[in-house]
Amino acid sequence: MSPKVLVVRCGLVPYEEGAVAQRWLRAARQEGALPDVLLLLEHPPVYTRGRRSGEEELPMAREWYEMQGIEVQDTDRGGRVTYHGPGQLVAYPIVDLKPYGDDVHEYVRRLERVAIGAIGDHGVAVDTIEGLTGVWTEGEPPGLARPPAATPDGAPLFGPPAQKEARKIGSIGVHVSRGVTTHGLAVNVNNDLQPFEWVVPCGIEGCQVTSLSRELGSEQDLDAFADAVAARFAEVYERTQVMATPADLGLDSARLGVA
Repeated sequence: MSPKVLVVRCGLVPYEEGAVAQRWLRAARQEGALPDVLLLLEHPPVYTRGRRSGEEELPMAREWYEMQGIEVQDTDRGGRVTYHGPGQLVAYPIVDLKPYGDDVHEYVRRLERVAIGAIGDHGVAVDTIEGLTGVWTEGEPPGLARPPAATPDGAPLFGPPAQKEARKIGSIGVHVSRGVTTHGLAVNVNNDLQPFEWVVPCGIEGCQVTSLSRELGSEQDLDAFADAVAARFAEVYERTQVMATPADLGLDSARLGVA
């Protein structure tokens, strides 16, 4: 039997509470007090800024975003700015990298496979794009899609059809400390996509963002999608799922809220 991963459903968790819980779990994993853990949750509306984020990615003042009901939080994960909100599934694996040769790139490639597999299980074909983080729907990389042919006054011409541009559906950003991971994966399932239009998501100008519900034309079951992510994670990382609660891990309300 393969080593286990504790899968914990946490509901809606404020971002800072989730960050505190991850740090506590990371320390416990480093000490060998816990096996690998996979937290599955949602966040209230929040923009998170990764270590490579620049001020230009949040073009309005922080106060403007807060007036829209969206927090702004700095974080130690890799990557740039992204948005989290209700209806988006967030997966935080707390994983010891020793079984994977302490190879961070291999760990991230596997995390991409988890997202691609779970989204594919729900009927949407996605993949990675060389040089860009996250997972994307089929199409040309951002900024490279060819518009339909037209005359100078805008009238359409016969010719090659317009090319479809890839849309980002999942974001990945990780942090590794003493061989143990925090942060991870976020996939848009039913969440409001408007907040992505108020920033430069992942530092990519003109980046189009989508969700499972938008791609499929109907609201999707977030719990069922969480099941798919957990199953794919166990498969890709060669782990056996064991369901657990925050209380089983010693995560009291000071470390992790429970919906």
